[in-house]
Amino acid sequence: MSLTRWAYDLAKGLLADCLPRRWAHSQQVYKQARSLRPILGDDFDLMAASAIAHDVGYAETAKHTGQHMIDGGRYLQSIGADPRLCALVALHTSSPWEAAELGLSDALNEFTPVPQSLVDVITYCDLSSSPDGHPVDPSDRLKEVLERYGSEHVVFRAVSAARPELLRMVQRVRTRMAAVTEARTS
Repeated sequence: MSLTRWAYDLAKGLLADCLPRRWAHSQQVYKQARSLRPILGDDFDLMAASAIAHDVGYAETAKHTGQHMIDGGRYLQSIGADPRLCALVALHTSSPWEAAELGLSDALNEFTPVPQSLVDVITYCDLSSSPDGHPVDPSDRLKEVLERYGSEHVVFRAVSAARPELLRMVQRVRTRMAAVTEARTS
């Protein structure tokens, strides 16, 4: 069984019935990852698996710290998942900023280092997917997150601080895709 198939079945089992909106979002994140196949090469299976499983930390069985990225990464570790998958789930989107807000930065050291280019991809996929599972512009997605949480919430503070870097991550992925597209048409 491929890593992607395994992660898909796991995420579906954890999210589809109990958190259907989160499952719809995860399916769109997965679709976004699949659209990036031209830049992923040998990392395609890992990134597709990371995309579908990126929010398993919201599942009741995975919750521990309240920071869903770390909780998801730890949950995956506890069931023997690929260490790179665990790391990408733990590090996606604003995780380092949120971990700092919560005093959990050291927890991120528990995960296998992964290339920044892969963190960029999972972040791009997450930010280009709406909470309801539709494509969305990453700037609009960040605005929606800030509006949903409000200024006193840890997610608001983390995303506000992370926003410039998150948009740079998005741009790096777009630049890579544009280069591949241009090379194919030349």
